[in-house]
Amino acid sequence: MIKFGTAGIPLSAKAQSTEAGIIRVKELGLEAMEVEFVHGVRMKEDKASQVQTVAERENIVLTCHAPYYINLNSAEQEKVTASKLRLIQTARIAKVLGATSIVFHPAFYSGKAKLEVLKKVIEELTSVREELAKEDNHIILRPETTGKPTQFGDLAETILISQEVPGVLPCIDFSHLHARANGAINTYDEFCVVLEQTAEGLAESWTENAHFHISGIEYGSKGEKKHLVLKEADLKYKDLIKALVNSGIKGTVICESPNLEEDAILLQNIYKHYSR
Repeated sequence: MIKFGTAGIPLSAKAQSTEAGIIRVKELGLEAMEVEFVHGVRMKEDKASQVQTVAERENIVLTCHAPYYINLNSAEQEKVTASKLRLIQTARIAKVLGATSIVFHPAFYSGKAKLEVLKKVIEELTSVREELAKEDNHIILRPETTGKPTQFGDLAETILISQEVPGVLPCIDFSHLHARANGAINTYDEFCVVLEQTAEGLAESWTENAHFHISGIEYGSKGEKKHLVLKEADLKYKDLIKALVNSGIKGTVICESPNLEEDAILLQNIYKHYSR
């Protein structure tokens, strides 16, 4: 089964706190929530422990999104070091939260060859994993497929990182793949190819524990522009959900549409329809 949830606190939550968000997710009949640390990890351990208690009580799966300011391929080593520290800080709080994984944007090409950047990202992520292992922190790191051709993180690269670094699995953002391809990757067959390629590359480690982002998206020749409500965009989300159902993959879908819970519920209802 796949569990559906929101990227952050639902808009209809009674308060803009993580605990209130979890409670609202439960009330809505959803089963997951991604805790957003996109502008920095500002949650303390005692707060994270309280959040974990609420999530466990409500039986809500938590994941985290690391800060946006990560570039493991920066020409400035201090920026690479800072990027790795942000990942480690997120992992530390995520462990206290009881979260299952961390999503992050790994790097920019910055004019370098794709294979050179891949090698650099693998090297730096291996270093992060080694540091986390010293702390007995085995949370899954999930490099996200990215929405612009200038960003490192197409599907093949994301699979390769996961093959090379233990404790790393993809976050497949179908909206980003669609935008990156300037409108392609938008049919049932194309969605199935993405799922099949990832399953072939990573086997049960991924098919039993997949993680996806879905939203409407506006894009152009340079890729992603902004997220949209599903019904205002051209992403064929019904075909996408049908592909997920027929694949038999287990995991989590996080909705990043501007209307958050509305589209998360929409996707969950389509999933239940095709699962009958």
